[in-house]
Formats: sequence, C-alpha cells, structure tokens
Amino acid sequence: MTVKHCKLIGVPVQEGAGRLGCEMGPSSLRTAGLAAAITGLGHRLSDLGNLSAPPASQVHHPNPALKNLPEISAWVSLLSQAAYDASAEGMPIFMGGDHSIAAGTVAGIARRAAEAGRPLFMLWLDAHPDFHSLESTVSGNIHGTPVAYLTGQAGFGGGLPPLQATVDPKRVAMLGIRSVDPAERLALAHCGVSVFDMRAIDEHGIAPLLSRFLDRVAAEGGLLHVSLDVDFLDPSIAPAVGTTVQGGATFREAHLVMEMLHDSALVSSLDIVELNPFLDERGRTATLLVGLVASLLGRRVMDRPTWSF
Repeated sequence: MTVKHCKLIGVPVQEGAGRLGCEMGPSSLRTAGLAAAITGLGHRLSDLGNLSAPPASQVHHPNPALKNLPEISAWVSLLSQAAYDASAEGMPIFMGGDHSIAAGTVAGIARRAAEAGRPLFMLWLDAHPDFHSLESTVSGNIHGTPVAYLTGQAGFGGGLPPLQATVDPKRVAMLGIRSVDPAERLALAHCGVSVFDMRAIDEHGIAPLLSRFLDRVAAEGGLLHVSLDVDFLDPSIAPAVGTTVQGGATFREAHLVMEMLHDSALVSSLDIVELNPFLDERGRTATLLVGLVASLLGRRVMDRPTWSF
C-alpha cells in the first residue's frame, strides 16, 4: 500500500444548505476518530485545522430566491486558494460543511491539475446532481449548484468567482442519484455528465458502473477528486443529513465503492460533506463516514472493528 500524506482541512460552512448544523461536521468527524483511522493505516497526517469564515463578498444576483450568496461566494474564493495550496503535495481531505464547499475545493484542485497538464475527473457520490445554476434554483440553496458551476455551465455570472479552470463534464460521474429537479434533468440531458441513478445500480450493480469510470480515469492519466455527500447513503444507516432521500447506497455498496477507489490508486483529493451532527444518532453517521474513509485509504473488509453502541 502506498503511504499517503493526508491533510485534514475543516470547512465549517452551513450557509449553502437549507438548515443549520453542517458547520459542526468537522468536529464530529474528528471526534469519531478520523485522524486515528488514517494514521492507524500507516499514512502520514497533518490536521490543518478549520478555515475561518471570510468577510462576505460584494456580489448581487437577480434571482431573489438565492440565500447567503455573498457569504458563499467569499467561501468559494477562500477554498479555491486553500485547495490549490494543499494539493501541491499530499492528499487533501476537506471536511464539510455543506456541499457548496465543493465549488471552492474542486475549483482549486482543477487549477492545480491544469497547471500540471493532468485531466481532472470527479466522482460525485450524492442523492442529488447539484446541477442547478444560480438562475434556475428555486430553493435558493447554493449547495445545489456546484457541479453546474464547476463544469462551466451558464447562469453564474456576477455571483460566484470566475473559474481559472473548469472540469470537463464528460469527466464527471454521478453515482447514487435519486432526486433530480426538472431544471437539472433538462440541463443534464445533453451536457455529457455520466449519471448513474439508483435504478442503474439496482439493475447492473455498483461495481461495473464504477469500474468503467475508473478505467477511463486511468486511461487518460487523470487525477480523481471524490465528493462524498452523506445523502449518497441510505438514511437508515446515515441519518445525520438534512436532505434525506430513501433508497440510497447500502453499507456494503458504499464500502465497495471506497475499496475499489483504493484499489485504483487514482484518488488525489476528497470532500466529506453534509454531515449534520445535530441530526445524528449517537454519532453513528460520523462513525460510518470514518469507516468509509478508512476503506478508501486501504482498510480491508476483514479488518473492520467491532463497534458497540
């Protein structure tokens, strides 16, 4: 197993979500033993602490539904630089925070990949495609927009910072999708993003779908960013999220994804988002997420600890 230098970066953002609580996500992951799980596998670890909220940006947008746009725009700028800096060496692990943080983390990673001449691929593990623009969102929650923003779709002018490098939508795969708004469905129809919903997983199994995507990443010599939303998982095993959708990934499906990602040796950066400890049950969701990160970093199926709740 290749020893990685993992860098934990806490991003206590909740302004992009529809309810409060995600800002406690980084503390919950630390309390659940994320650092010990990483070092216990032999990896190097640097915990860089939590980023501090920047001053709100002076931005405006004509969509009156948008919530906290100045705050999120400032976070995106800060995170883009932080991700760019952290990705110079090692594997940054961004602990959210709601999924709006990906607009900044992936922007910085994409800039780093472009400068290195490497194609950046993105695996989006989520119940939702997060493919609204600032114009199309009805809820106004900006955590529903990052993939559209990062792939250079229209509808973000004057709201979020201009991107120095975009992600080719043909290099994005979404896994576990099961809740798509009409505007997102229309936008996704012809953009080139690979969308594997839960029916596809039911019919074909999760392994063949992921394997084909990983083969493409390897064939192009790409870097792979993984963005893991708690609601990728079924709420029966991961209740600590404000956007629950029934019928998500099972415990073993989720671990298989992480085990395959480890075997591929392609993952260069990771988001863990939408963990809301206020909605958890005795830390079970945070504990599950720590276990998934451990699988991503090399824990084998026979090495799982026995937990007592």
